[in-house]
Amino acid sequence: MGAIYLIRHGQASFGKADYDQLSSTGMQQASRLGEALSMRLPHPDVVVAGAMLRHQQTAAKALTAMGLPPEWETDARWNEFDHDEIIRVFEPRYASHATLTADMARTLKPRRAFQDMFSKAVGRWVDGAHDDDYNETWPDFCARARLARDELRERLGRGRSALVFTSGGVITSIAAELMRLGTRETLRLNWTIANASVTKLIYSDRGVYLSTLNEHAHFEGMHRALITYR
Repeated sequence: MGAIYLIRHGQASFGKADYDQLSSTGMQQASRLGEALSMRLPHPDVVVAGAMLRHQQTAAKALTAMGLPPEWETDARWNEFDHDEIIRVFEPRYASHATLTADMARTLKPRRAFQDMFSKAVGRWVDGAHDDDYNETWPDFCARARLARDELRERLGRGRSALVFTSGGVITSIAAELMRLGTRETLRLNWTIANASVTKLIYSDRGVYLSTLNEHAHFEGMHRALITYR
């Protein structure tokens, strides 16, 4: 069987005007991930990354730690959904990052307040009742991720391996399809995908199967401080 390893990017810059870059913790996570991957997959046949900066920074750090050249193919179909649009549609005032930040700062727990708001915004996007409000609907997003996965599998051929640096939403949509999860369960799964975690798909002529989900044991023990979800 062949294998496709889906890697969620390291921690991005929550609360910053430009979220799409790794935090210092994210950089450490990516390096630690690479050290772990070097033991289990020293020579992947193909390396792919989404077009987002956080995907490519994670790839560069991880591949370097694996002792491999920091080189990959870029495929924007592995990009995350547009969280800025989803928030803006839910609350138009939050087209201003300053307004969003100020509102969250007025709460006792800004991160919790943001997560509660964001969960509602994503729920609105996923429920299908407001598809005309979005440039990319939830079904379209899932179809994009599925097509990227299927085309990669076909190109790999029998018994080969790929590393894919992507985002939690993409990983969730692919895993949820393979596990036949409903919408509510899919959303709950999305919030539990750890930064720089590994989800392994195996494939054969008969199909694609979920082998492991959200592996992040490489951050346990002495590295437990590196476990983050946002």
